[in-house]
Amino acid sequence: MTYEQITQDTAIKTYIEQADASLIALGFTEHSFAHVTNVAEKTGYILSTLGYDERLVELGKIAGYLHDIGNLVNRVEHSQSGAVMAFRLLDKMDFPPDEIALITTAIGNHDEGTGLPVNELSAALILADKSDVRRSRVRNADVTNFDIHDRVNYSVKKSELKINEAHTIIKLKLTVDTHFGSVMDYFEIFLERMILCRKAAEKLGLQFKLMINEQQLI
Repeated sequence: MTYEQITQDTAIKTYIEQADASLIALGFTEHSFAHVTNVAEKTGYILSTLGYDERLVELGKIAGYLHDIGNLVNRVEHSQSGAVMAFRLLDKMDFPPDEIALITTAIGNHDEGTGLPVNELSAALILADKSDVRRSRVRNADVTNFDIHDRVNYSVKKSELKINEAHTIIKLKLTVDTHFGSVMDYFEIFLERMILCRKAAEKLGLQFKLMINEQQLI
């Protein structure tokens, strides 16, 4: 079973759509196909760039695509409920136990509330997920009613996650329009996520750096 086959599964599409519908009702930023596809591709990029085998790269992309389905159950502890959902889905698709174990572990550890980079796949997923900050994730059309999450995401005009040629550094570069959100706003809501990214990078043998408007902050 491949990543492409997973993305075409009707049931999985429904769960992702309904999970995002719940977050729309709660006023959260976009967690639909744009987000999960972005995370899947970034997870694959990290693992492939670091030379992991093709199957692990494929499993990383699958984990990225499925990582937020737990929001269907509840936003609270969605990583754990998502891991259980993914376990059942993948088991029914006859994935081998070792692959199910890797994917469910990664999903269950991707959120900063309870997660840790316990293996390379979970580390790549954490970095991919927490780096998806962008203006297009904001769904509130009224700028005057932005909360801090809206302001921070809307302020990010460009986001880029890159591993250097020597494979020693992974850098998140953000171009921020400070008219909508300050650098301090970013750290107010994302400091815990950036600490998790640093731990995830270390698990992969990398140093994590955060650049905002060409200034290194981490």
